[in-house]
Amino acid sequence: MGGDWMLPLEGVRVIEVGQALAGPLAGVIMADMGADVIKVEKPEGGDDARGWGPPFAADGVTSLYFHGQNRNKRSITLDLKQAEDVEALHRLCETADILVQNLRPGVVEEIGIGPDAMLARHPRLVYCSIWAFGDRGPMRMRPGFDPLLQAYGGMMSVTGRPDDPPTFCGASINDKATGMFTVIGALGALRRREITGRGGLVDTSLFETAVHWVEGQVNNHLATGDIPKRHGTGGAVIVPYQVFDCADRPLCLAAGNDRLWTRCAAVLGHPEWATDDRFAKGAARVRNKPVLIPLIAEVLKTRPRDEWIAALEKAGVPCSPVNDIREVVASEQFAAVEIVQDLPGGGPRVVGLPISFDRQRPRPARGAPGLGEHNEEVLGPR
Repeated sequence: MGGDWMLPLEGVRVIEVGQALAGPLAGVIMADMGADVIKVEKPEGGDDARGWGPPFAADGVTSLYFHGQNRNKRSITLDLKQAEDVEALHRLCETADILVQNLRPGVVEEIGIGPDAMLARHPRLVYCSIWAFGDRGPMRMRPGFDPLLQAYGGMMSVTGRPDDPPTFCGASINDKATGMFTVIGALGALRRREITGRGGLVDTSLFETAVHWVEGQVNNHLATGDIPKRHGTGGAVIVPYQVFDCADRPLCLAAGNDRLWTRCAAVLGHPEWATDDRFAKGAARVRNKPVLIPLIAEVLKTRPRDEWIAALEKAGVPCSPVNDIREVVASEQFAAVEIVQDLPGGGPRVVGLPISFDRQRPRPARGAPGLGEHNEEVLGPR
């Protein structure tokens, strides 16, 4: 990366006061896009995620998880229960554009760094608060973690097969998406500051993110009063749109419209299904799903998965093998997008930012920092 090429957030300073995932994820996204992200950690132990393992990095102490969410940042330690350290944070904020915090609800007000106090002293600051259940309502002061919000926000009730118990999504989907929404809000507020000259408050929460994930099911319930059910690997409003067993291994089939269904039916050896009144149109296929899905399943079991994939792809019907993580990492497409990066300084290999600028993915300038590694560099002698 040379010449006049630059990252889009170069010149932006972000103060990250938080730990675990949602706040640090927001920070690492902005750091990868070129922002100077200063991570404020408690002196004793720092971010709890430093110890989330095994596995650990080569030092045997710092978790791989921490490395993935905290590359490209600088770390300082401040005891924000001490007035002099709060004042040090204020001095930093005089040079900052964005502050991200995801401390336990109520803590920032207790120690005097809540949004009202900070924005009164630093009116150009974009102050981002990440909540568990939101900035208002009877549950606003409750802490929360991703599985709690998958449960409370309804996600578990629509994940898995119809007869399954409540099922947890394998990724920390609410934490990660809330971090993303925080970045979107922060950048929107920065754009507004260009016009008004003032910063402002951005609030996000894991609960609101969870509701956003199930917005289709919520909208349907509001319209009909029905309680959405689990559909296993299938879709509620598109058929066929799910995983099927083949003669050897499973296949995900997604004939997402009537045109694709016509091609799919032909590949399956039953072109008449595309003109059958029960299956010809999308709404009819949804109504007659209990009839159609067993017919498709019976056909797909007659041949190996790779043969079906070859035939379906030739016809332009979207489909995919059901990969485990090893198979994803071993795939040609995974290698082609070059999303895995080696952290500088002999750090571990981690998944990088899933965004490219001018066909270039940002490369980490530094690995995850040691606890307080940049105290003197950022704060000066103390």
